[in-house]
Amino acid sequence: MAHAAELRLTAPRLTEDQQAQIRSASTLFAIEDLQTAKTQDLVAAGLADYERLLSVLYENGFFGSEISIRADGRELASISALTPPRRIDNVTISIKPGTQFRFGKSDIAPLAFATELPETFATGAPASISALRDASDAAILRWRNLGHAKAAITGQEIVADHPKKRLNVDVSLDPGPRLRFGKLTVSGNEDVRTRRVLQITGLPEGRVFSPIELERAQTRLRRTGTFKSTVLTEQDEIGPGNTLGIDLQVVENLPRRFGFGGEISTQEGLTVSGYWLHRNLFGGAERLRFDGEVSGIGGNTGGEDLTLSVRFDRPATFNEDTDFYALAEAERRDEISFLTRKFATEIGIRRYATSKREYTFGLRLETAETEDAFGPRSYTLLAVPVGAQFDYRNNRLDATSGYFANLRIAPFYGLSGVPSGVRSTADLRAYYTPGGDGNLTFAARAQVGSVAGPSLSETPSDYLFYSGGGGTVRGQGYQSLGVDIGGGNTVGGRAFLGLSGEVRVKTGENLSLVGFADAGYIGQEAFPDGSSGRWHSGAGVGLRYATGIGPIRLDVAVPVSSPDNASGFEIYLGIGQAF
Repeated sequence: MAHAAELRLTAPRLTEDQQAQIRSASTLFAIEDLQTAKTQDLVAAGLADYERLLSVLYENGFFGSEISIRADGRELASISALTPPRRIDNVTISIKPGTQFRFGKSDIAPLAFATELPETFATGAPASISALRDASDAAILRWRNLGHAKAAITGQEIVADHPKKRLNVDVSLDPGPRLRFGKLTVSGNEDVRTRRVLQITGLPEGRVFSPIELERAQTRLRRTGTFKSTVLTEQDEIGPGNTLGIDLQVVENLPRRFGFGGEISTQEGLTVSGYWLHRNLFGGAERLRFDGEVSGIGGNTGGEDLTLSVRFDRPATFNEDTDFYALAEAERRDEISFLTRKFATEIGIRRYATSKREYTFGLRLETAETEDAFGPRSYTLLAVPVGAQFDYRNNRLDATSGYFANLRIAPFYGLSGVPSGVRSTADLRAYYTPGGDGNLTFAARAQVGSVAGPSLSETPSDYLFYSGGGGTVRGQGYQSLGVDIGGGNTVGGRAFLGLSGEVRVKTGENLSLVGFADAGYIGQEAFPDGSSGRWHSGAGVGLRYATGIGPIRLDVAVPVSSPDNASGFEIYLGIGQAF
């Protein structure tokens, strides 16, 4: 084994940024410990660097460059990686970048209407190969978006004007004819019927070709969860009447799946959940899912809560972007302030406006028996839940940028035991990561809830809002904030407002530190009025360890302010960010 004492870069004509690009692309600079590296590895890395560094110089418009990589004064290109020297003490990378060319003439023709070429492909800009490639791709993509699926480069002329240090570029395109979608041919499906695959894909045969429609078709197929992989391929030959056939190759997932989860906190105890899923119930990518959850095990939240549910989803029921669903759920909640036993059924539709926006509309029948500070009661109601969700997070499991919004309004008609009214909720989240290293992220959340119509005493117990615990205000006891009606009795409020903020600092490849603060408001009126409600707050620190299924979360929080002068601390452990 030999040792390298020093690795140097000599490139005086390059800027600091360009030198940084060289170091980033270099395989030699990527070796973490030169002192213990084998000479064979150093020689192999150096030989690979000639081409890698030349590509960086081309990207910056340098042509005719000279690259020298020497090991103890000997050019690495003359050394065989199979018979390296026994010892290497110094490696020097020397670069004479040659002449930096800039674009002179920069033409691509013909261009479709409203084509936007990148600013890097313009007269006077550094003659970057990637800029030329990006400009050509942008021109072709614009033609394809207008239906010209076979648009292609037919010729290019690149002339270097050495006296003027200009690179003149002339690219010729052939947009080809405007095409329409032809027949979609499906292969690879075994258990899902071909007719249903065509319905789910929703590719508009006979319409003008669009790569956007191909992307949407891929999204619809993935959304079902029934397929492991889907590949849409444009056929090489143009069909009769300027049509273009599309081939779809699918690989199906195993039809059955099960999973489980858990979360524990010092106040709320242990929560365990599990599900069983069938992804292709009747051969049309229908989903049947059974869920069960037990929470409050060993906690100080009243008693154990139990939820059982079954849900059926059928994709592409009314059109390719509208699914039908039906569900039934039974629930028993034994909370500190109330006990409820409820059964509900619901049918509805889910409309996917885009891959990031979806809407739901349902019809729900509920019947329940409850006990709280106002006494026992039973009720039956008919609700019309309407929801909208906007998910523009860059990562659903561990977001660092973007935003998320979930809005739900449910007018309900009291069939017995409860007046009619409206229950509304909103969950808003935003994420921001400044700088380029991605090590610091700010996250914020606002939750809003309201029940309008029934008075406080007439509202079903499980429709009212509480604050405190892992989902609202960490550091405060679970559902510790409600409406005090006297006599030591507390019920939920008709108005809720929750505010949370986190600062997440990445300290390693998988480890992050988090500081957070939460606040919650509960009021007895339908909307916060500034006089009838109360606030409490909490703050703390946490650890996150990134895994393939989301970060493992450990939070320790203490109360900051509350009407009852709470003290102590709470610990929360789970999978996924708090929000």
